[in-house]
Order: sequence, then C-alpha cells, then structure tokens
Amino acid sequence: MRNLKDYFLIGIKGMAMGAADAVPGVSGGTIAFIAGIYEELIETISNVNLNLFKTLFTKGFKSFWHELNGNFILALLSGIIISFITFMRIAKYLLEHHPIYIWSFFFGLIIASIFLVAKQITKWRFSTYLFLLIGAVLAFYITTLPALGSNNNALFLVLAGAIAICAMILPGISGSFILVILGAYKSLSDAIHDWDFKKIALFALGALIGLLSFSRVLKWFFKHYHNTTLAILTGFIFGSLNKVWPWKTTALVMEQDTGRIIDFSEVSSLGTLNVYQQKIGNFDNYKIVLEKSVLPNTFTEANIQTEAHLFAAILFAVLGFLTIYLLEHFGNKHKNAPH
Repeated sequence: MRNLKDYFLIGIKGMAMGAADAVPGVSGGTIAFIAGIYEELIETISNVNLNLFKTLFTKGFKSFWHELNGNFILALLSGIIISFITFMRIAKYLLEHHPIYIWSFFFGLIIASIFLVAKQITKWRFSTYLFLLIGAVLAFYITTLPALGSNNNALFLVLAGAIAICAMILPGISGSFILVILGAYKSLSDAIHDWDFKKIALFALGALIGLLSFSRVLKWFFKHYHNTTLAILTGFIFGSLNKVWPWKTTALVMEQDTGRIIDFSEVSSLGTLNVYQQKIGNFDNYKIVLEKSVLPNTFTEANIQTEAHLFAAILFAVLGFLTIYLLEHFGNKHKNAPH
C-alpha cells in the first residue's frame, strides 16, 4: 500500500508535469513517462466509465474511490493544477527575459528523455526504427507549422481543449505548443490571468472529453503494440527538439492590435522578435507566427552581435539532462509500489 510519502512524491511529479505543460514546446507526458507513472496514468484515466459510477451508487464511495485509483489521481492533479497555474506566469517572464536559458534547460531535459524512453523498447526491429522515424518526422513537422490567430469562440475553445489534452499526455508533443498553433494559447493564458471562469470551464470541458477518449486509444496501443507505441513516442520526443532549440530567428509575426501577419523584417533589422522586444521593453505588441532554428553564431550575427550565451546554455542543458535522471530515480523507486 502507498503511504503519505508516496502520494507526496506523486504530487511533486504532478507539479513537474504542470510546469512542463506551461511551456509551449515541452510535454507533461514526457515527465510522466520518465517519472514512472505514465502507464498507470493512462490506465487510471481509461477506467473512468459508467460502470465506475454504478459502483458509486451500488457499493458506496469507498469502493468507487478504490476503483478510480482516487488517491493517485488526487495527488497528481493537485500538483499539476497548482504548478500549471503558478508556473504559467513564471514561464511567461522567463520566456520573455531569459529565453535561451529556459529553452536550453528543456532541450537537455528532452535529450535525456529520448534515451530513457528508448531503453524501454525490448526488441529493435526494422519496424521499430520505421515507427520511430515516422514519429520524429511528424513531431518535427508540427513544430514547423505557423501559428493561427487568436480565437475566443466557445466551440473552438472546447475543441482546442480536447486536442491540446491529447498532446499533453503524449510524450514529446506539447499541449501548450498545440494551443499556440491553434491560436488558443493567448486566450487561455488571458483567461487564467483575468480569472475568466467561463473560458476556463469551456477549455476544461474539451480537455475532459479529449482525455477520456484518447486515454482509451493509448491503453489499447500499449496493450497490443507496446514496443511500436514506445518507438512512436520516442520519435515524437526526438522530433520535438526543434521547438525547444534555444536559438531562433523570426520569419513572420502577427500584430496584436490588428491581427495582421507580416514579415518580421518590416518590424526590425534584428533577426529575432524576442531580442527586439527586450530592447523596446514591450512583449505584447507582436506574436511569433513562424520561426527558424539557427546556430548560436548565426543568432548573434542576425541580432547585431547580441550575446548567444553559449556557455550558460550548455550549463542549463546539462542541468535539464540531470533533472530527468533524478526524476527517473524516484520513478524507478516508486513505480512498482502497490496501489
């Protein structure tokens, strides 16, 4: 049986998942996988059905809570919600003022994730490599998609919640980044900032629908095609590296006031939107629509000798890499605990 310390650690893992999902480009599913709770999470979510609620009325709350794996869900969700709401504001500051540092940290974190997820594949065959490649190409393609304009339509927010939650529970695919692509990230972050409960509730409804549906699909794939599923997920994580690469140049931006999409060269002679916004002290006038990963020296040249912080970036990447091994240590220690 799990004790209070076990559930506290699950809550900490939930906080790590929430913090990761608050950053557009990093998946909380990756953290769950490395922390040793991913398959239990998918299993628990997929078991939520009408029979579970029948148990509530026929056998009482205690039996219902046990079948739900309620203590696990409560500890994990508490950590995710607290961290996501808190870290979303912190992430906004870090992405605006120290983007190279935070992206480097997550780049190292994802590099470590690739190795740790891949080593769980028991048999490497041609099909395994093929599905890994398919996953990597698909994830890379997603990271190159231009973002859509902001949309506050009620049905759209429900749909965005459903799609994003599927991404959030997939290692390698960031739910927040999917929200950016869909044009819903700003709508949600504004709703959280302004405590707009109607928009938050619409997003949550979509997330619930997506979560209950997609978890069953994942459970089936893990049961029938375990190695293939792991190969695709490893590919997803590998392909997502493009999104978290620390050095970018900006191609297209959207004017916040008009919604007009223009070449960034029309805005500034600098190569990167964030560098320009730091110089003028305004982070809300334009939003990135399309960007490109470049080498540190190219970043420096494109931004008129702006420091690329290469040494610090390497240190943060190493810190991210080591963080994953710490999570895996706790995951291996507790993932076989009875529940």
